[in-house]
Amino acid sequence: MKYPIGEFSPPAVITPAHIQNWISEIEALPEQITLAVQGLDDEALERTYRPGGWTIRQVVHHLPDSHMNSYVRFKWTLTEDAPTIKPYYEDRWANQPDYRANIAVSLNLLHALHERWAVLLHSLTEADLERVFVHPEDGKHYVLKEVIGLYAWHGKHHLAHIEIAKGGRGF
Repeated sequence: MKYPIGEFSPPAVITPAHIQNWISEIEALPEQITLAVQGLDDEALERTYRPGGWTIRQVVHHLPDSHMNSYVRFKWTLTEDAPTIKPYYEDRWANQPDYRANIAVSLNLLHALHERWAVLLHSLTEADLERVFVHPEDGKHYVLKEVIGLYAWHGKHHLAHIEIAKGGRGF
């Protein structure tokens, strides 16, 4: 249940069609999440998708935090030469007081962020898509065109967590 849609595995060759499809998925995510949590009460928002997993509420708050970090990483990568990004401890973020807030705040943030992120993503040139950032934890270079796919996957991954938790199979 940790990876209900499987782990992200990019295609060997990333085509413009892949990129456009992934951008479309990123654009669609805020509405999909909003619909998935519509009508859930506080008790339902505290359900988890697996033992020890995050609550639906935490997942909703996590998405804009994670995607905001990615958006900033894109901006660094487009304005600097192979920047080393700053990682963050998402598990620690998920235990901060704002993760107990009303999810409407994070849904609004997710909608606005994805609208702006999509503008940036649609503007990327072939050269931009080849730009890289470095993750300090593993020293790996991440190519922006692959990161677009990773975040399209990330959204669907957490949407599946929400669906599991609210579909009666949650804990």
